[in-house]
Amino acid sequence: MFKATASSSRPTARPRRARQAALMLGALSLPLLIAACSPQNAQGTLNRVVSTSGLTVKYDQRYGPETRNVLDVYSPEGVTNAPVVLFIHGGSWEGGDKEGHKFAGESLARAGYVTGVMNYRLAPTNRYPSYVQDAAAALKWMRDNAKAVGGNPDNLFVVGHSAGGFNAVEAVDNERWLREAGVPISSVRGVIGIAGPYSYDFRDFPSARAFPVGGNPDDIMPDRHVRKDAPPHLLLVAENDSVVYPMNAVNMEAALKAAGIPVTRNVIPRVNHVTIMAAVARPLTFLGNTRQQAIDFIEKYRVR
Repeated sequence: MFKATASSSRPTARPRRARQAALMLGALSLPLLIAACSPQNAQGTLNRVVSTSGLTVKYDQRYGPETRNVLDVYSPEGVTNAPVVLFIHGGSWEGGDKEGHKFAGESLARAGYVTGVMNYRLAPTNRYPSYVQDAAAALKWMRDNAKAVGGNPDNLFVVGHSAGGFNAVEAVDNERWLREAGVPISSVRGVIGIAGPYSYDFRDFPSARAFPVGGNPDDIMPDRHVRKDAPPHLLLVAENDSVVYPMNAVNMEAALKAAGIPVTRNVIPRVNHVTIMAAVARPLTFLGNTRQQAIDFIEKYRVR
């Protein structure tokens, strides 16, 4: 223990520096921990270093009748008329949950946004389009309850990682889902897909379990049915992604451009399929600029 002496002009300097050094060492070691752990353990490690102090968090808000139809809402304290963001986790449509993505809710709320982090029905018990319908229903709940949690119901954004990126893009771009959920397309200002599989033949992969038996990619993939009035898109690609091939975003970008939809596709250097999402967490923004690109996109297209 540090003990102050008569010659110590700043008796708290060393402990403060020690704490700062410990925090920096912890932050620098997080990428190694994430690389060494399973995605679930990595998320748990990451969530333990973020705090929701100063935020208002409402847990397990029910947006539908199914067991997994729940979401958590993270709001800056005292905020009014803020943009509303719905975040959708990944997990090959068969795993993942909102509890593992506390860091995403915290990070986006610190940026000034009312943020919902949702669960959805999982495959193989629940196949397409159940999880897309859940995304639309959750967005409906966020819009209906936006004012109560400090948000603007006509300033909605949808963000998804991996399978959640598919859900986000499909829920908004296919005219059917928002219409059936009762969400005006004009209220959705933008979509952010992070390493999402928007354009592939699922029949060749284990993820076929998430889609109907006998299903055809032409009837399911988001790049095959982009609505003409879809909102702007940001498609973020991990340079070292060995899980979702970059061509998914290339094809999605082409489909959006063909429909006249504003779209930006950016490749983030040095990150992989996991760390592109980890970089959303405030302690790990040095991994890549995922968080800042998302914020810049929301700020560009939000209602003022």
